Amino acid sequence: MATEVKVPTLGESVTEASVGQWLKKPGDPVKLDEPIVSLETDKVAVDVPSPVAGVLGQQLVKEGDTVNVGAVIAVIEAGGAGASPAPAPAAKAEAAAPAPAAAAPAASDDEEGSEPGNITLSPAVRRLVLEHGLDPSKITGTGKDGRLTKDDVLAAVAAGTAKASATPAASAAPAAPAASAAPGRSQERVKMTRLRQTVAKRLKSAQETAALLTTFNDVDMTAVIEARAKYKDLFEKKHGVRLGFMGFFTKAVCMALKDVPAVNAQIEGDEIVYNNFADISVAVSAPNGLVVPVIRNAESMSVAEIEKTIGNFGKKAKDGTLTMEDMKGGTFTISNGGVFGSLMSTPIINPPQSGVLGLHRIEDRPVVRDGQVVVRPMMYLALSYDHRLIDGREAVTFLVAVKNAIEDPTRLLIDL
Repeated sequence: MATEVKVPTLGESVTEASVGQWLKKPGDPVKLDEPIVSLETDKVAVDVPSPVAGVLGQQLVKEGDTVNVGAVIAVIEAGGAGASPAPAPAAKAEAAAPAPAAAAPAASDDEEGSEPGNITLSPAVRRLVLEHGLDPSKITGTGKDGRLTKDDVLAAVAAGTAKASATPAASAAPAAPAASAAPGRSQERVKMTRLRQTVAKRLKSAQETAALLTTFNDVDMTAVIEARAKYKDLFEKKHGVRLGFMGFFTKAVCMALKDVPAVNAQIEGDEIVYNNFADISVAVSAPNGLVVPVIRNAESMSVAEIEKTIGNFGKKAKDGTLTMEDMKGGTFTISNGGVFGSLMSTPIINPPQSGVLGLHRIEDRPVVRDGQVVVRPMMYLALSYDHRLIDGREAVTFLVAVKNAIEDPTRLLIDL
């Protein structure tokens, strides 16, 4: 008896998704609720679990296909490991026949799947593994269910601990481009993920719709660095999370938004909607790109609660378990390019929001204090905003409020 696998409800107003990666092959045994395929929506990747235990039969869609909510994408045959041998080969034959072009990736999956632990790799991770000639079984995965992430592979590259022994499969992978192009001039064509397509459309729409303007300031990080150094151990012991800079900046932003409510507002038609709460979107790096989950009611949270929430988002992003609800909404965004070494940038707002604060790297620079040139740890701040709604005076006032709160964190305690 066969059971249909259907595309689940993906969230409010989301009606379709792209097939990102099949996590099981036809003929593989599957457990109840075990993920068998990953779907990509406009914002997040969603694993589809098996509705029953059995054997994966026919895959009715290919990786990259667009599927609607409720569509049947596969069938689960009755049985388990070693049971019902007849349906599995038939399913394999049916799945293999329509897509000869996918033969090379499929073979690569099989080879990797035969490694210890039945390793399943995403396309991006697979490319890195092949590109650097690594043995995935020698890399410890930190993603969901022990899956390898791009960070895991890059760490292994840096450590030099996962070089693969020479095998026909390993030598064949890099040889393919050389047959058709001169060394160093090969190309790779990869379809954009649905997430990347959506990001591209939204950012371009923001440029076309909003009157974007960016204003800059710099901030002396001395006081925050000293506070962090003094209390980080006690903070982690009490709250179970590290004390970072984002907690300070989020509190400073929330305080500044109260003083300059236009920065926390948005345009809807011919109306301005002022939000009396601060739902702060924070840019988090994920294996498939940058995602922006939301800290809800951040204005009423402590620094510890903010740091815990951000830490949880970072873990979920790495594991690929962020949900549509995590990403929904947001009234203002903080993006920290400094973790990647950025000195200065002009961030783009995330519609329908009207403002985004860009943080950058901290570096020692000479500054004048009390008539003396001294060296201080300085950071550039950048506020990009929709000039249709926010005047220059308001933008500068907001940015100066953030600067003052960071340079004198006591202001965060007494709301100054």
